Amino acid sequence: MLRTALLLAARSDRCRAFVEHSPLTRRVVTRFVAGATLEEVLPVARRLTADRLVTLDYLGEDVTDAGRAADTVDAYVRLLAELGLHGLAGRAEVSVKLSALGLALPADGARIALDNARRICAAAEAVGTTVTLDMEDHTTTDATLDVLHRLREDFPATGAVLQAYLRRTEADCRDLAVPGSRVRLCKGAYDEPASVAYRDRGEVDRSYVRCLRILMAGPGYPMVATHDPRMIRIAAHLAEEAGRAADSYEYQMLYGVRADAQAELAARGLRMRVYVPYGGQWYGYFMRRLAERPANVAFLARSLVGVGSAR
Repeated sequence: MLRTALLLAARSDRCRAFVEHSPLTRRVVTRFVAGATLEEVLPVARRLTADRLVTLDYLGEDVTDAGRAADTVDAYVRLLAELGLHGLAGRAEVSVKLSALGLALPADGARIALDNARRICAAAEAVGTTVTLDMEDHTTTDATLDVLHRLREDFPATGAVLQAYLRRTEADCRDLAVPGSRVRLCKGAYDEPASVAYRDRGEVDRSYVRCLRILMAGPGYPMVATHDPRMIRIAAHLAEEAGRAADSYEYQMLYGVRADAQAELAARGLRMRVYVPYGGQWYGYFMRRLAERPANVAFLARSLVGVGSAR
């Protein structure tokens, strides 16, 4: 119930106004969001790439204005140029939400999002790195995969994200487990109906393992996005079972979550990538992080009490 309430709050303009303008939430936001500007996130990326890989996400979603979508493209192009200039492109890629590129525009949204994504992919290729298309709620899955296939005609290294809680994902894993394909497998962070998604945590975990087995056994490059120690152990077992070398797959975790585990995996010589979001449009992302784990809500509560008692 708490998760559902938080995900509903993520779509509430009233809740957004309170959280975005409250100084009490700032400490918690900065735990999960690496900065509001490019100038703030670059030092974070530089620090993390000392022993890890990163994927940078310029936050924004559900854009319904073509001008804002164009601004998002410009922000990514500038980010990629800076990654190249500072010698970070070899260890940093970018993640992109198609709804931030205009997918939801009422006229020609899919075409506009594809054209905008092409610009970002070209900028990434120019500095020697790649792009991964983030997955959003289930209503956008088909459109996102269609854009992915079109992008891969010219930019074959473009990565995909699949969400294990969707009932369709095993079939999508089979379709994408092909040579050269990069697939990030996560559990899923949106509030989806039972008609399309598993709602029980145990069912989601079992689906994750089934999907991961398909990806590990295939010829592509699996990206294991989880903070769950059990899933990390299972991934290691499946990789060994499939005879995979350490550089033929990677683990991924979110910025601000289990940093000690990230460092430990990297120290073992495994590929560990940190998902690093930044930008002013952080509210939706932040609320989904709270909804994912009760510990995040407890951290928020402790922070609010601490700030309140200090005033």
